[in-house]
Amino acid sequence: MALTDERTNTCAAGQSSRKGWLAAGGVLGAFLASACCIGPLVLLMLGISGAWISTLTALEPYKPIFAVIALGFIAAGFRQVYFRKPTVCEPGSYCARPSSARITKTALWAALILVVAALSIDWWAPLLY
Repeated sequence: MALTDERTNTCAAGQSSRKGWLAAGGVLGAFLASACCIGPLVLLMLGISGAWISTLTALEPYKPIFAVIALGFIAAGFRQVYFRKPTVCEPGSYCARPSSARITKTALWAALILVVAALSIDWWAPLLY
């Protein structure tokens, strides 16, 4: 059964939005996974301080949960971006622009680096003191 142009364009738009949602979920999960550890460290390095920063450490017990969720979104995003067949996009649509793929890939890699940094903070944070 041949796909019509209308169905192909709908599929392409769905693929593009799915990639974006997976990347956004990965980034959000990465920020949540690093909120207890990297967040206060970055804020202090930027000169922002206050008693409220210590409340971010209350998220420490949830770090593994956030990390698993973030890694799940990131893995699904990488699968969608790198291992799926490219979709046919209508010229001029958002998914046809090279910047949309570049933004999604950048967000996925940034989220992966942030999650790995949050999970390995016990090894590298003492080097900063």
